[in-house]
Amino acid sequence: MAKDLLSVSDLRANELESILNETKKIKASPKKYYKKLQNKTLAMIFEKPSTRTRVSFQVAMYELGGFSIVLNPEDMQLGRGETIADSARVLSRYVEGIMARVYSHNTLVELAENSTIPIINGLSDIEHPCQIISDLFTIKEKAGKLKRVNLAYIGDGNNVCNSLILGCAMTGVNLKVASPDGFKPNAEFIKKTEKLKRSKIDVLVDPKIAVKDADFIYTDVWVSMGDEKETKERIKAFQEYQINSELLKVAKKNPKIMHCLPAHRGQEITDDVIDSKNSIVWDQAENRLHAQKAILLHLMKK
Repeated sequence: MAKDLLSVSDLRANELESILNETKKIKASPKKYYKKLQNKTLAMIFEKPSTRTRVSFQVAMYELGGFSIVLNPEDMQLGRGETIADSARVLSRYVEGIMARVYSHNTLVELAENSTIPIINGLSDIEHPCQIISDLFTIKEKAGKLKRVNLAYIGDGNNVCNSLILGCAMTGVNLKVASPDGFKPNAEFIKKTEKLKRSKIDVLVDPKIAVKDADFIYTDVWVSMGDEKETKERIKAFQEYQINSELLKVAKKNPKIMHCLPAHRGQEITDDVIDSKNSIVWDQAENRLHAQKAILLHLMKK
């Protein structure tokens, strides 16, 4: 069983399926899980600001009977030059797990290499596995299955997109990614999926082709944290990649609309779409809490 969750690919397919099944049980009967992590503590390191990741993990630990500590770099000796490796060794003596939301994925790798406790990726520049586990649960909740579901991802080939590629390939979801040249997902993630052969993963340029047969349409911000210097370039590049009523005219009838939030309304998605009856964005956000609990139990209940 995986010690850490730095990438979706850290999980075997049966582990991912188990987490999704546990998420369903937790959502249906949360009170049954109130003491599952009693007397266990999760340290949460935030280099980047957060709403959903911070609140969902903090509430998850509380409702599982555990405790969480929020750590900002300036509050730790990391801010005064202590190495990541030394911080990992020390925290391993105090707590049962670390969730870290970081700028560089290498920070997570170094934490994992020097800790004796689980390290959970709460977001890095390369992946966002917790988000995608929650998203897969949401798709299964709405469609009743994952295999042969058609999903379109429109926009930046970012950390969310990278993890989505892996998650879809592991669970049988057919995925079409539409991104402009220069902003496509990391090619290494496409290579990782080739051995699985459980679903079809396509990377396209034209969003109209991507959404044509989609049961679900997913988007994310055009300018992620850390990319602010590229704002003008990105907004120009993504003008044809907005999820709006015009794009939906060429899509399958009544596709479910997804967004991992926060949404920049008027950029990657319009108000009428995100607030429509086909939007499952708020269910998607709620499910972060239930999925986070399942992830914590999978890694920390030992």
